[in-house]
Amino acid sequence: MTSHARLACERGRGPLRGGDKMAASLGRWCWHFLREDGRWRTSRLHCENTSLSHFLLSFWKVPLQAINTDARKMHTAPARTLFLLRPLPILLATGGGYLGYRQYEKYRERELEKLGLEIPPKLAGHWEVALYKSVPTRLLSRAWGRLNQVELPHWLRRPVYSLYIWTFGVNMKEAAVEDLHHYRNLSEFFRRKLKPQARPVCGLHSVISPSDGRILNFGQVKNCEVEQVKGVTYSLESFLGPRTYMEDLPLPPASSCDSFRNQLVTQEGNELYHCVIYLAPGDYHCFHSPTDWTVSHRRHFPGSLMSVNPGMARWIKELFCHNERVVLTGDWKHGFFSLTAVGATNVGSIRIYFDQDLHTNSPRYSKGSYNDFSFVTHANKEGVPMRKGEHLGEFNLGSTIVLIFEAPKDFNFRLKAGQKIRFGEALGSL
Repeated sequence: MTSHARLACERGRGPLRGGDKMAASLGRWCWHFLREDGRWRTSRLHCENTSLSHFLLSFWKVPLQAINTDARKMHTAPARTLFLLRPLPILLATGGGYLGYRQYEKYRERELEKLGLEIPPKLAGHWEVALYKSVPTRLLSRAWGRLNQVELPHWLRRPVYSLYIWTFGVNMKEAAVEDLHHYRNLSEFFRRKLKPQARPVCGLHSVISPSDGRILNFGQVKNCEVEQVKGVTYSLESFLGPRTYMEDLPLPPASSCDSFRNQLVTQEGNELYHCVIYLAPGDYHCFHSPTDWTVSHRRHFPGSLMSVNPGMARWIKELFCHNERVVLTGDWKHGFFSLTAVGATNVGSIRIYFDQDLHTNSPRYSKGSYNDFSFVTHANKEGVPMRKGEHLGEFNLGSTIVLIFEAPKDFNFRLKAGQKIRFGEALGSL
């Protein structure tokens, strides 16, 4: 008996038979195979990791340094340069992804609107507004204004203006001068006049549209909050500013929302109404007097020049309070009346025809400041009278007009939100 058989007998087992010997041999072979396979997998994983590291390092273009160790030669990079990534591709990728996400959200909202479902607005966070305001839109708008003043060669005018007409759907048949070669630069083309019969002024209604555009919102002002679009509001006092210029009138200083409203409503039983009109780039850029009234005061708010298209108005709360704007206030037959021209990206230039002292989009301004100018003087104690339909001012490109006025409770708007409107058409009447 062999020593293995003897040992087995001593432990209480019989000698190993042929099947047991075969099982033992097979077990040893499997153990050797698994050990070798594990070594091979470890080696392959090491190769893959090394290849991946070399690929990433070559993508970042980080200078490599070779060092020698007792085990093997390996490559590494200085710690200070290992995480130096290119900022431009990261910014482009991040910005592109964000814009793509925003476009998808807009597409989803449009599809839900087609189904008749009401979508609650998703407002931008404080960091998103701050990030948007950090973009030098004022500088870009001044550069755009300079570019608009450059005289185009005679042969280049038709293709440039034709491209703009095709992009924004401009109707040149309404222009006083249809010949595109007549306009020496883009600024003249943007501020083109219309044929007299192109915009008949409605004489049956007390308030008409001061411009071409789209109705974003309208209605009664409630709780000193004005809707720029449905569900998104801004403060009436922040938009118009305090009534400090009325020091000669016996009105108490505004200490609450109700007292500020009471300063605006001058006749008992009247209410405050508002209407927001968005001018697209392809619209007629001049604006006119919406009613017979007298302009007594102008207040200029320097500010940002963010886009004011309907999508941005649904996204940024108090958008109109952030942007540069010119507020004209006065009186009409029913009390207080105001027209505000709101600036936008590439629309830093707001011109009021009878106000030669107004200069918008200046390079320097104090945040939160405003400039007041009174048209009431010792020689002119009433102000500047305006007739309904009379030319009032112009934008360099599309923007927004906001009307806030006092009227009796039976005043009715003849509008619906989102509709297209043209200068001279009725807004509402008693």
